[in-house]
Amino acid sequence: AEKGEMGQRNQTSSLADFILEGLFDDSPAHAFLFSLTMVVFLIAVSGNTLTILLICADPRLHTPMYVLLSQLSLMDLMHVSTTIPKMAINYLSGTKSISFVGCATQHFLYLSLGCAECILLTFMSYDRYVAICHPLRYAVLMNRKVGQMMAVMSWLGASVNSLIHTVILMHFPFCGHRNIHHFYCEFPAVVQLVCGDITVYESTVYISTILLLLLPIVLISASYVFILHSVIRMHSAGGKRNAFATCSSHLTVVSLWFGACIFSYMRPRSQRTPLQDKVGSVFNSIVTPTLNPLIYTLRNKDVAKALRRVLGREMITQNPKVRLP
Repeated sequence: AEKGEMGQRNQTSSLADFILEGLFDDSPAHAFLFSLTMVVFLIAVSGNTLTILLICADPRLHTPMYVLLSQLSLMDLMHVSTTIPKMAINYLSGTKSISFVGCATQHFLYLSLGCAECILLTFMSYDRYVAICHPLRYAVLMNRKVGQMMAVMSWLGASVNSLIHTVILMHFPFCGHRNIHHFYCEFPAVVQLVCGDITVYESTVYISTILLLLLPIVLISASYVFILHSVIRMHSAGGKRNAFATCSSHLTVVSLWFGACIFSYMRPRSQRTPLQDKVGSVFNSIVTPTLNPLIYTLRNKDVAKALRRVLGREMITQNPKVRLP
């Protein structure tokens, strides 16, 4: 009877609130860092929203390449919105709690978006491979339907994988203190609160992480090996410059994203510290979503032209006497 009663208490405690340690304290230096974080957050939201709106508004950008880019911006927009607002609310209100359901939801969303971005970046490398290595067949191999299917596969595959991991993780009993040494419910921080033997589960998660990180890296690398081979064979210097310009933005984003993911999730537990986990997560959840639209907007002539066209139309609307040549 005593064991059954204790089990009931453990089951009840599993549904209690968690405590998020957060990023900042009440010191003036941390208040400044919090303000800086919120500025970066607003830049990330504005940049990704602008990219999505430009691609939707300009018919010239309704191609598979830009359909995938709009999905990348949507993922980044949701990524920052999943973690930063809750952190800001807790900091400003002086509270640190997050409900069990809120923690599970946050875990599912951030994991889904991270996995979806890994898959999407792999599809984007295939798009660049077809565009450079098989330009005459691009319209057939990468038509609008294929681009839409790639986007759906990224979202669906990542969501199913993340739902399974979240349901299993949140089903484990949590005992002892419920302090999460992080500013959101990230997997490594939450799993430390689980009581009981979860060796098998951690092994499956590690295998899943390898598949979602290393397999895309291998496929992306293979795409760029073929791209580099095709570029070397080009006789036109202008063609080579265009090819490198087309791929440079994607390569930069891939390097930032996968580099941060490997730092955050592929290191052995013995070499991890809460501070390092927070730094890696800040880069993944704030810095990368901020840089991605800037990289694509500043280095992509089509997006820059679309922005100028939209701004030009707005100026004409506001002042009918102004006419474009």
